[in-house]
Amino acid sequence: MARQNLSRRQFLTRTGLAVGGVAIAPSLLAACGGGGSDANKNAVSISNWPGYMGKTDIAAFKKATGIGVTYTEDINDNNEYFAKIQPNLQKGKSIGRDGFVLTDWMANRIINEVKWAQPLVAAKLPNKVNLRPALASPAFDPKRKFSLPWTSGMTGIAYNIALTGKEIKTIDDFIAVSGPTSVLSEMRDTVGLFMLADGKDLTKPTYENAGTAFNRLEKAISDGAITSFNGNDYVADLGTGNLAAAFAWSGDVAQITRDNPDVRFVIPESGGTLWSDNFMIPISSEKPDLASEWINFFYDPVNAAVLTSFIQYISPVEGVAEELIKLGGDAAKLADDPLVNPTEAVLATLSIFGPLNEAEEIRFDNRFAEIQGAG
Repeated sequence: MARQNLSRRQFLTRTGLAVGGVAIAPSLLAACGGGGSDANKNAVSISNWPGYMGKTDIAAFKKATGIGVTYTEDINDNNEYFAKIQPNLQKGKSIGRDGFVLTDWMANRIINEVKWAQPLVAAKLPNKVNLRPALASPAFDPKRKFSLPWTSGMTGIAYNIALTGKEIKTIDDFIAVSGPTSVLSEMRDTVGLFMLADGKDLTKPTYENAGTAFNRLEKAISDGAITSFNGNDYVADLGTGNLAAAFAWSGDVAQITRDNPDVRFVIPESGGTLWSDNFMIPISSEKPDLASEWINFFYDPVNAAVLTSFIQYISPVEGVAEELIKLGGDAAKLADDPLVNPTEAVLATLSIFGPLNEAEEIRFDNRFAEIQGAG
């Protein structure tokens, strides 16, 4: 999921680190529209974020299906990637990709606003039945006709109990923390948690029903109860004691909690947010059947478990926990990690931030930017 500050995925890209044998330095990444999948009629070309593919997964897919793959880790930011594919797709031209993975709110834009996604091929997706119920009907694609989650994460509160001196269970508890605190620079996550605390339905957000949440956030900033906005830099600050508490993403916190048991992650009693990065097929692809087979492969619980053991985010596939246990070793430990394998009870406390029309999104972003500037 793209962040306004340096994210784990942006870090991997900017430093040119190899991930799973498929990442390359940014300057060498294939340009959109270059290469393409037409060179091989039995191959697919996929764009994804860095850090979202294991070392052996592509080879396993090729062996199981006989389909070739050109896999490029060239998505660093939702808006940046949108701008890259826009010139071709708005003219109906090829972007040289048969699939790409984008975050919920951008998936809404791709599917419903610009209509650049074509339907997944149902006959090639028997493993769709393994999709977690909590992810089955988002507002932007209620029947999952055009998208399937690649992976998911939760937004809640992380805190260092050695500094807070007590557990945090609510947004009120968070605001009452005496030490340094931060909220996320991603608008939907921060405003979403405040809206949930205000009792609002996050699946149907409007600027009007977010008013109280914005006001409460602004007051907490002006009162000094919240001291900063952060991207992924909250992870290091929590571990070193520079932050007492922070709005946080589960996938990031999963690592620090292993190194520092004083750092804990909690979904507020009023609820947290659930976000996904979603696989879609662009309208320009002539291989929707092969692209559908690609995502179907990773909806087999065995294959999903192998993938999860590497990326350590929440798998959208049911049955992964049992397969992680069968893998043994460090992979088996992930089956009991609530940040990687949350229970259905935990997932039931989460909401997906619903779609905003263009005018509403501008109002949300402008108000959030005003508050950030005041901080």
